[in-house]
Order: sequence, then structure tokens, then C-alpha cells
Amino acid sequence: MSTAPDVRTVERQGTDVIAESDRKGTPRGLFWPWFAANVSVLGLSYGSFVLGLSYGSFVLGFGTSLLQATVVSVVGVAFSFLLCGIVAIAGKRGSAPTMVLSRAAFGVRGNRLPSFLSWVLTVGWETALASLAVLATSTVFRELGWDDGVVTKLVALLVVAALVVGAGIAGFDVIMRLQTVITVVTAVLTVVYVVLAVPSIDPGALGALPAGSTQNVVGALVLVMTGFGLGWVNAAADYSRYLPRSSSTGGVVWWTTFGGALAPAVLVVVGVLLAGSSKDLDAAIRIDPIGALTTILPVWFLIPFALVAILGLVGGAVLDIYSSGLALLSAGVRIPRPVAAGVDGVFMVAGAVYVVFFAKDFVSPFQAFLVTLGVPVAAWAGVFMADVLLRRRAYADTELDDVRGRYGDVRWSAIGLVVLGTALGWGLVTNTYGVPAWLNWQGYLLGPFGLGGRTGAWAYANLGVLVALVVGFVGTVLGARGSVRRQEAGA
Repeated sequence: MSTAPDVRTVERQGTDVIAESDRKGTPRGLFWPWFAANVSVLGLSYGSFVLGLSYGSFVLGFGTSLLQATVVSVVGVAFSFLLCGIVAIAGKRGSAPTMVLSRAAFGVRGNRLPSFLSWVLTVGWETALASLAVLATSTVFRELGWDDGVVTKLVALLVVAALVVGAGIAGFDVIMRLQTVITVVTAVLTVVYVVLAVPSIDPGALGALPAGSTQNVVGALVLVMTGFGLGWVNAAADYSRYLPRSSSTGGVVWWTTFGGALAPAVLVVVGVLLAGSSKDLDAAIRIDPIGALTTILPVWFLIPFALVAILGLVGGAVLDIYSSGLALLSAGVRIPRPVAAGVDGVFMVAGAVYVVFFAKDFVSPFQAFLVTLGVPVAAWAGVFMADVLLRRRAYADTELDDVRGRYGDVRWSAIGLVVLGTALGWGLVTNTYGVPAWLNWQGYLLGPFGLGGRTGAWAYANLGVLVALVVGFVGTVLGARGSVRRQEAGA
């Protein structure tokens, strides 16, 4: 957003409110970080996830036709990033990180619970993206006939970790400059990939895809929502906080939503066309979502593909590690922001080592991660978005750290909504994919609610994510209007 960022220094801002003199840019500048973080070719792999094709073996429990998958992809991506756009309003009004502004709804110390959840979510995402970058590098090396073994993977992991952690430690201005470069390079190379992939599309195979049930469509929609906008919603105000408070609210919502949704909406639909055309490609994507995409490429484009894949994944991981560091500070850990980013980098590398060298596949643990954390995060998002929409004035900056201020110490009603939404949500989702097996206790309400139990038609619709979102939002709209008005009146 800055027209001339100073990339020579490390950002020292942590959970501080951004000073008026440091606020800069326009809402239009939000397009760059959001587009760069989501132009990753991982969006192509979601085409396989959305179709949920089994081809004789159980995979994700739902299947959709070409039309259903296309509608679900566009609607799910756009709506989920609209949620990010709403949360970004708070950044413009309060000039503080998302999980600091969340204190207005949960209380200063009460907000430590959602801050911890946010930290786990963002560390999980940066781990997933770093792992995919390493797996993609290994696959490209194999396709070129080079060594794709342990040494190659270790070197790739070191390079990816250096880029992600280095940018996370450097901070906002370096990230904004890096994201602009990534946007241009990855956008151009992604377009080339799509052009080269078009001959692999088989209209006959696509036309033969059977239509899925209502439950299948809902499950695919939830998967898209949790995989895209809901994965970013807890960090959506971290970049709008640098905007002047006079910036257009509508502009903040639009450029956040548009920047985040544009690339994924197109890429997922293209991914649907590719996965629906080839059983072999669909099966390969489940094991190596990025590397599998190289199997339909000419050899001369493998190196450029590796570049676009790694840069796109790094772009997303950089935003995640920046926001995860802020979430860690918001949870009450008292260390400098650059140190927090470094700590998160250690967890990211450890997680990536497990996924790359020990996990049997990528999709199973990734799906379990999205569903399990998606429920409490959706409940928090519902509470926070409702709180943002109820407000009409800027936040009282100095009181966001004061347990005796207008926002209070612990707001039990908001915490109660997250707990209730999570309890209901986990009861309406399933994680019986076998990885990890200790999550198989979920889905305990599917039977009592008459939805067929863990093996019924609604087992994989993952209604719990939507239920948690609605519980948090509606509960706050109905119960917090008065408290918000008293806060804004200074009471």
C-alpha cells in the first residue's frame, strides 16, 4: 500500500496501534498482498478436492458435477473472502492487528483464547504451504530426471524457510514490496500454465460427471470456504491497519474481497476441468497437490512452473507468518514481533518436516486440519464480524490494552458463543479419513439430530462450520448491540 516502502529496516511494530503519521496508502493497495497470497497454483488442486471423485475408493465423501463444482467454487471463494473484507474494516478503524481489535468483543484478557486459536491456524497454514513448496520442488526434479530425494527436499525446505521467515521478521514494508513482485511473476506464469493445460481438458469426461446430492454440494462449499477466505479471516485487518482512518470503508471491503477471490475463483474452476478430465491426475493430486500438476506439462516449462508454484506458496506463507507472530503477541506472549515471527518459523519447519518426510499423503491431514480448526475459527469470525458491523465509530486505541477500560477484562457472552458454536460444530463434522485417527470422535450430534450418524448422507457435508459461523454472528447481533453502544459512548 505504501508507494515508497522503506525495505532497509526491520519493522518494530508489534501489537501497537499504528501512529497517524505512519498510516499511508489507499484501499486499492490492498489488492496486491491479497492477490499475491492467493494466486498460488494450489487453487488448481482444489478442483480435485471439490469434485471429490473416488473412482472406486473412498476419498472425501462427496462428488459433484461440473456445473455444481463450478458454482460451488465461485460462490464459496467469493463469499469467504467477503468475510475477510468485513473484518478488514476493523483494521482501518482501529489501526491495530486483527486479534488486538478482537479484544473489543471478547475483553482484553478474554481475547487470549481466540488469539491462541488464530495462532494455531496461521502456523498450520504456513506449515501446509511450506510443505507443498518442498513437495513441488521434489516432483519437478523427478520429472527432469534429477535427484528428488532427501537432500533435494532438505535444500528446498531451507530455501523456502529462509524466504518465509526472513520476510516475516523484516515486516510490513518488505512484505508489501515482495508481494507486488510475486503478484506480477506468478500471475504471468500461471496464465501460461493454464494455456498449456487446456489441451488436457476432456469435454466428454466432464459431461459424464454425475450430479451430486445436496449434502455433497454443501460439503464441497464448506471445503472451499475453509480452504480460502476462512483461512485468512483471522488476519484480515493486519494489512488494512496501515490505512488512514478516512479511507473508504466500501473500498476496504471491495479491494480485500476482490484481491483475495479473483485468482482462486478462476484457478479452482480450471482445476475442476483438469481433474474431471483425468482419473490419473485426480488421484495424483491427493498425494502431491502441486507436483501432480507437472505431469501434464512439457519439459521446457517445468522450471518456470517450479518458480510460479514456489513463489505463490511463499507469498501465502509470508502473510501467514507475519499474522501468526501478531497472534502470538495478542495471546499474551511478551517478546518482540521479529522474535515472534522467528518462533513461528521453528514450528513451521518442524511441521513441514513431518508432512514431507513422514506423512503418507497430504490431503488427509490437510482436510482434518481445515475442518477441525475451521469450526472454532468460524465461531470467532461470526462474533467478530457482527461486532464490527454493529459499530459506527473508531476504536478507543488506548483502552484496547486496559482491562479496566471500556472493553473490559473478559466478556463471557462472546466466549460462550465461541464455546457453544464449537461444541455444536464439532458435533456436525466428521474426520474419519484415517489421518489423524484421534479425531474420529467428531460428528457426535449427527445421530441425535437425525442426520444419519457418522456414516449417513450428511456425514461429510461439514455443516458444523456453517453452524458455528451462524451461532457466533446471530448471537452477537441479538445480544451485544447494547454493550457496543455503551462502549462507543465511552461508558
